[in-house]
Amino acid sequence: MSLISNAFVLFVLAAVLCYYIAPAKIKWIVLLIFSYIYYLAGGVKYLFFILYSTIVVYLFGLAIDHLQKKEAPEKTKKRVITIGVILSFLLLFIVKYTGFFIDILNVSLGLDIPGIKILFPLGISFYTFQSVGYLLDVYWKKAEAEKNIFKFALFISFFPQLLQGPIGNYNKLAPQLITPHRFSTENIQKGLYRILWGFLKKMIIADWAGIFADAIWEDPDSFNGIVFLGLILYGIQLYGDFSGGIDVVIGIGNLFGIEMEENFNQPYLATSMADFWKRWHISLGEWMMNYVFYPITLSGWMTKFSSWSRKAFGRKKGRVVPIALADFIVFFLVGIWHGASMKYVVYGLMNGGIIAFSELMADNYRSWKKKLHISGKETWYHIFQIVRTYIIVNLRWFYDRSDTLSQGNYLVKQAFTHFDWSQIMNIEAGRGGTDFVPWALLIIAIGVSVMVTVGVVKEKGVDIQAKVIALPIPVKTLLFIVMFMLIGFFGSTSTPKGFIYAQF
Repeated sequence: MSLISNAFVLFVLAAVLCYYIAPAKIKWIVLLIFSYIYYLAGGVKYLFFILYSTIVVYLFGLAIDHLQKKEAPEKTKKRVITIGVILSFLLLFIVKYTGFFIDILNVSLGLDIPGIKILFPLGISFYTFQSVGYLLDVYWKKAEAEKNIFKFALFISFFPQLLQGPIGNYNKLAPQLITPHRFSTENIQKGLYRILWGFLKKMIIADWAGIFADAIWEDPDSFNGIVFLGLILYGIQLYGDFSGGIDVVIGIGNLFGIEMEENFNQPYLATSMADFWKRWHISLGEWMMNYVFYPITLSGWMTKFSSWSRKAFGRKKGRVVPIALADFIVFFLVGIWHGASMKYVVYGLMNGGIIAFSELMADNYRSWKKKLHISGKETWYHIFQIVRTYIIVNLRWFYDRSDTLSQGNYLVKQAFTHFDWSQIMNIEAGRGGTDFVPWALLIIAIGVSVMVTVGVVKEKGVDIQAKVIALPIPVKTLLFIVMFMLIGFFGSTSTPKGFIYAQF
């Protein structure tokens, strides 16, 4: 059931209506029932996977809690948490990476092992990471183990975030899910605004940009002169699609009185790659920071490596090298999280390599800025940092968008050796065909201008959503009607596209 389908809109309306009609004691049960109805609508065959994750993590959470209360030896608790994490990731590994490792074995050993067709369950990456985060929080005594399996099942399956996140933190999300929220016109207004804004970004900006980006990537030989333009349009498509989808998800949460974590914070206004990853897919970045980066940097082997590093590279560099290595490992995992393919490995390593290199060169950068009399507070320098980061971010999209590593390499070459901007006019823009290309590009340009303006205003600390909610009712109603009509009039006229991150 796609987030942009009429069926989903009716489903959400029914869920909201039933939630507020239901007695306070069973409101969370209503959410659980609707969450499982939504999951089952994607296919009964997927039910086993989410039940497996729910039951395994629930039981191991109770086991760890029991061992902590008994003050069991640390070795025993480590064994239990290790087994729990392995079993939690087991299904994700099987369904997502079996084919990838078969391909590696075939290529490296000259074998001919046939591929295996395996179901890819809805949202398995998201709810697996969310459940493992809970399990580790229980182990580290940051969260109390949930005793009610049905309440825990709701935390894992809450339907708005099931397909593309954000990855929820147990302490922040779970209490809200079981709290009986009263009907609030303010929450409904917040939800409607966020949902409409998300649909505007998705159906107008992202889907129109996607028509051009998809045409270029699907036939690179016919459109090799505008590969770089296709790259920029793909960056627009991806941000509008993913952040628009998250806006819809957060807006649906608002309808129930639930505040989910923000997943984007004007990422294209980032001043460095490290800053970009603090603003893009924030919930994944925080998960990697809390459950991978910190455990690695505090591990015994990293302590030994740090000691060796300081001796080998000196006190300053030796302190940075272990952090750079941890970043490299984190972004390798980020790449693998995105998909089982060498292109995603390269994508992750590019991110990790750039950030690690920046950390290693930090002292040199400070020295160069001092020699050039740059304080770092200059407006021109801030703009330079944003533009530089934007260019680097877009260059990485070559491997994110390409189907294979070789295609990504080919398109990198084409982008810097062929230029024929007129080719853009040969792409059919929806049902209007090539005649509609100028209008489609104008729609994208205006949409991006609005999106950038909103981003800059938010960057200055203005809460636009609060400003909208504070408007007089007639003005606010008119704004919502206009937003709805804009989607109908200017939304992409081609076949509606699903959300890109739903595939993860």
